[in-house]
Amino acid sequence: MRALLILYFRRFIGWDDNLSTAIYHTFVALCYLTPILGALIADSWLGKFKTIVSLSIVYTIGQAVTAVSSINDLTDFNHDGIPDNLSVHVALSMIGLALIALGTGGIKPCVSAFGGDQFEEGQEKQRNRFFSIFYLAINAGSLLSTIITPILRVQQCGIHSKQACYPLAFGVPAALMAVSLIVFVIGSGMYKKFQPQGNVMAKVVKCIGFALKNRFRHRSKEFPKREHWLDWAREKYDERLISQIKMVTRVMFLYIPLPMFWALFDQQGSRWTLQATAMSGKIGAIEIQPDQMQTVNAILIVIMVPIVDAVVYPLIAKCGLNFTSLKKMTVGMFLASMAFVVAAIVQVEIDRTLPVFPKQNEVQVKVLNIGNGSMTASFPGMEVTLPQMSQTNDFMTFAGDKLTSINISSPGSPVKAVTYNFEQGHRHTLLVWAPSHFQVVKDGLNQKPEKGENGIRFINSFDESFNITMGDKVYVNVTSHNASEYQFFPSGIKHFTISSTQQIPQQCKRDFQSPNLEFGSAFTYVIGRKDTGCPELHIFEDISPNTVNMALQIPQYFLLTCGEVVFSVTGLEFSYSQAPSNMKSVLQAGWLLTVAVGNIIVLIVAGAGQFSEQWAEYVLFAALLLVVCVIFAVMARFYTYVNPAEIEAQFDKEDEKKNAEKMNMYSTMAPVSQTQM
Repeated sequence: MRALLILYFRRFIGWDDNLSTAIYHTFVALCYLTPILGALIADSWLGKFKTIVSLSIVYTIGQAVTAVSSINDLTDFNHDGIPDNLSVHVALSMIGLALIALGTGGIKPCVSAFGGDQFEEGQEKQRNRFFSIFYLAINAGSLLSTIITPILRVQQCGIHSKQACYPLAFGVPAALMAVSLIVFVIGSGMYKKFQPQGNVMAKVVKCIGFALKNRFRHRSKEFPKREHWLDWAREKYDERLISQIKMVTRVMFLYIPLPMFWALFDQQGSRWTLQATAMSGKIGAIEIQPDQMQTVNAILIVIMVPIVDAVVYPLIAKCGLNFTSLKKMTVGMFLASMAFVVAAIVQVEIDRTLPVFPKQNEVQVKVLNIGNGSMTASFPGMEVTLPQMSQTNDFMTFAGDKLTSINISSPGSPVKAVTYNFEQGHRHTLLVWAPSHFQVVKDGLNQKPEKGENGIRFINSFDESFNITMGDKVYVNVTSHNASEYQFFPSGIKHFTISSTQQIPQQCKRDFQSPNLEFGSAFTYVIGRKDTGCPELHIFEDISPNTVNMALQIPQYFLLTCGEVVFSVTGLEFSYSQAPSNMKSVLQAGWLLTVAVGNIIVLIVAGAGQFSEQWAEYVLFAALLLVVCVIFAVMARFYTYVNPAEIEAQFDKEDEKKNAEKMNMYSTMAPVSQTQM
C-alpha cells in the first residue's frame, strides 16, 4: 500500500511533492507510534492473540474506507471526470489512514512477540531462524504488493468516466487482509497463548518515576550512592521488577541513535519514488512504472535474507569473527548511508539532463512558424530565421525587463512588431501564422511533466474548431487558430481522432497515432492542412523525455537492502532476546517507535530545509547517518549482553527458597500451637 500512497496523494488528491511527502511520512510515523498502544493492550488487557485479531479488524475497515475515498464518482456529480468536492475524499482518506495506522501499528509488536512465544527455552537458534523467515515473509508479501498494486492502479475504472483505478488498488489488499485474518483465527487451537500479566507499562513508568523522585530526595552526600539509579526504587518495588526494568532501559538507551536509519530507509517510498518519476522506465523490453521500482528492495530481501542467514553469517563465524548483533546493526547503518551517497550521484545525473526553465526574473520564448513560407524573428541581441512549419531549436532566455517586443518579417512583407506583456518566470511560444497574423501563448509548463507522464498540446491552423477524442472521451476542443492546454498521458502509443462538425468533409475525419511516448516529455501537435483540405499532424518536441534510466537506482536499492537485512532482522531478534518475559511486546514497541521518530526526522528536515537541490538533501541525510553510525558503534562497545531467562530463573529460585523457608517456619510453629491449646 505504501508504494501506492505517495502517488495517490500526488495524482488523485493533487498535493505537491513536499506536502505529499509530509503526509506520507506522518502516516508512516503514526503506524510506528501506535505499537505502544498495541503493546499496552496486549500485555495488560487482551493478550497478544486477541489484540492481533481485534486490531486486524480495525486495519481491514481502514483499508475499505480508503478504497471508498478513492472512488472518483463519489462526488463527480457533473460527470466530468473530476471530483466536485475533494474535501470529502481527503476526509475519508484521513479517516481510513488513521484506522490503518491504529490497526497495523497496534499489531506490529504483538505479531513478532507472539511468534517468538511459540519457542521453548533452549531453542534460540530456531527462534533466530523464525525472525529471519518472518521478515522474509513480510517482504515476500511486499514484493507481490509492489508488483500487483501498480497493475491494479493503471486499470481504467469508473461509472461516469474512466480513471486510474485506485479503489481496486486499495480494495484488493483489504479483501486479502480479511482472508488472512480468517486463516489466522482458524489456527487458534495450535498456538501457545500466555495470559496478560497486568499493566506492565504502568508498573514500569511508576517504578522509574519513584526511583527518580527517591534519588532526588536523597541527593545529599550524606546518603550512600547505589550501584544503579533504579536501585532507588527498592523501598517500594521488588528486585525482580527493578532488574527487568534495568534490562529494558539498557536496550532503550541503545535505541536513541536508531531513528536516523529509518529516516533514510523510509524515503524509498517517497523521495526515491519521486526521483524515479524523473527517470526513464525503459529497461530493455520492459517498461517500469516509478512506484514499481520498490520491487527491487523486496526482491533483494527475498534473495538476500536466506543467503545472509545460511551462508554469510556462518562464513563469518568460521573466520573466528565475533559478529554480534550490535556490530551487524552498525554495518547496516553504514550501508544505508552509502546508499544515499549513491542516490545523490544519481540525482546529479538527472539534474544534468533537465531542461533549463526560466527564473523568476526571466522570460523564455520559442518561435513556431506555422505559415506557408519562411520568416525572421528579431529579438534583443539576436535574430532567427525559420522555414515553414518549423520551430527554434530551444527556448531563448531573456531578462524579464529586456523583452517587450519582437519584430517579425518575411520575404516581400513589411516588418511587424509583436508587443506583448511577457510574464516573468514563464515559458512562451510565439505562433506565426503569417507575417501579419501571430499569437503569443503562455505555455503553462515550467517544469518537467510530473509523475513521469507526457504533455501534449494541440495547435489548430484551420478556420474551424476540432475535437480531439480518445475512445469515447473528448480530451480537448481546439478553436480556430488557437492552442489548447497541455493534456497529460502515461507512456505508450496513444490513438486519437481529430474531427469537426463544421466545414471539413466527413471523409476528412482522421485517426492518428502518436509516437511511442516515453517518460517526462512534452510535445506540440500542429493540425495543418493537406492539399486535399484534410487535416494532417506536424509534431514538435517542447521538452525531451527522461534519459537517465531507472536501472541506475538499483545500486542504491542494493546497498539499502543490504543495510536493512543486517540491521532490521537483527534488531527484531535482539529486541526479543534482551527483553524480560513479561515485556517482550513493550520492547518490540520501543523498537518500532524508532521508525516513527525516523519519519518525524524526515518531516523536520524536508520541511525546514527546503533545499533547492535534491542531491544536497540526500548528502545531508547520508552525513547525518554516518555520524550517528559512529556514535552507535561506541555505545555498542560498552553494552553487555544478558540472558533474561537466566536472570528470571535466578529470581524464581530465590522465591522458591524464601517460600520453602516460610513453609519450614510454619511447620515448626504448628506443634507449639497445638501444645498451647
